[in-house]
Amino acid sequence: MIFVPLPFVVALLLSILLAVMLRNLDHWRGNQPFLALVALCAVQSTILGLRWGYGVTELRYVLPVLAACLPPLVLESFRSLVHRDQAETKWTRWLHLTPPLSILALLLLAPGLIDFALIALFVGYALAVLGLGRGGPDGLDEARFDGAVAAHRALFVAAASLLLSALVDLAVVTDFEWSKGANAALIVTNANLLELLLIGLTARVAARARAVPPAAPEAADHAALTAQDREILDRLDGLIIEQKLFRDDNLTLARLARRLGVPARTVSGAVNRLARKNVSQYINDHRIAEACRLLRETDISVTSAMFEAGFQTKSNFNREFKRVTALSPAAWREKHQQPIAAVARRPVVQTRTSNSNHQELTK
Repeated sequence: MIFVPLPFVVALLLSILLAVMLRNLDHWRGNQPFLALVALCAVQSTILGLRWGYGVTELRYVLPVLAACLPPLVLESFRSLVHRDQAETKWTRWLHLTPPLSILALLLLAPGLIDFALIALFVGYALAVLGLGRGGPDGLDEARFDGAVAAHRALFVAAASLLLSALVDLAVVTDFEWSKGANAALIVTNANLLELLLIGLTARVAARARAVPPAAPEAADHAALTAQDREILDRLDGLIIEQKLFRDDNLTLARLARRLGVPARTVSGAVNRLARKNVSQYINDHRIAEACRLLRETDISVTSAMFEAGFQTKSNFNREFKRVTALSPAAWREKHQQPIAAVARRPVVQTRTSNSNHQELTK
């Protein structure tokens, strides 16, 4: 009977997942990091099967290098859900070549340090991935409203998977110290496969949340499409401003689309093409405008202005405020606040949050 190692089964499942993701290329445009992540997990699982299932020992030199590629790709995938300028993106991509190159150097110069280097690498990148989630779902500002929560949860699962891999490497090192690697194959082929499968699944969940890049219109349809986009954007502005929808902290793209009576993708495309930003940033622009008005015309605290404008996390508020105004909220107020005699100041506003949350955010 032909022996089929478990890693080959996992590699097959990941390959099917990759094929499903590639089936609709238009939907997955712009999600190359997630596609590459699933592909890497499939390749790594195949090599694990060859190494531990069929005893191809020569592959022991390939596995550490592939393993070092995984954490940077996980981080880069989830960072694609956070807005960055083009220069920063190019710089960090070059920086992510350092881990596999370092492991390759250790293979030649100090092989005994590879396991410890991989443990440090996985833990460090896991903490970096967790850092992306500190701002909550709102911090993933390139994710669609209706998928941001799922992507945020997937982020934490991916970070936990990286920490699991670090624990696996530590267990293998310990096993070689205590029993000369008698249990290494069992540890690797079970725990690492779970890690690869989890990362592959979370990659698909998170990638589905990313906003679809607008397709380039045909030249003949450009004028009609622009007019349609302008109409949608005007209606969207009227809805947001007249009904103060930006103050709703549960606002989603799906809700906006239902209010307008048009598909969510049409709303997203109109905002992307005319405003040159995603819907999350567009809504946050209105929120920042309201926060600026409150900071300029009232005496309420920065935190109260943040909640009144529709933000729920201070980190997201500060980041978006600086993106729009290039200043911190306190610095902007100091520069623009009207003299006390020139405006009737509002009393302190009771925010919609509990006292405990309010105290936590003002620490």
